Amino acid sequence: MIDGAKPVSADARLEFDADNASANVGCNGMGGPWRLEGKRLFVGPLVSTEMWCDGMMEQERTVKTLLSATPEVSISGGRMTLRTGGHSAELVRQ
Repeated sequence: MIDGAKPVSADARLEFDADNASANVGCNGMGGPWRLEGKRLFVGPLVSTEMWCDGMMEQERTVKTLLSATPEVSISGGRMTLRTGGHSAELVRQ
């Protein structure tokens, strides 16, 4: 869920490896180095492709803003929630 709405694409994902986080809502990819400090996730600097994708741009901007704003992270079972004052995302581990 992105701000309470289902992702606009079934291909939406957020992945972490040892050094980088990468996200895609269904069109443009974005990513950068990440670290966790306490309950805050730091990602960036973010780089992303910038193609126009009809119907996906609002969620892409939301995810980019969320990841750039050092969201608070909470994990429960197979779910991770990222939350800032303005946006949130709930992710399910696959």
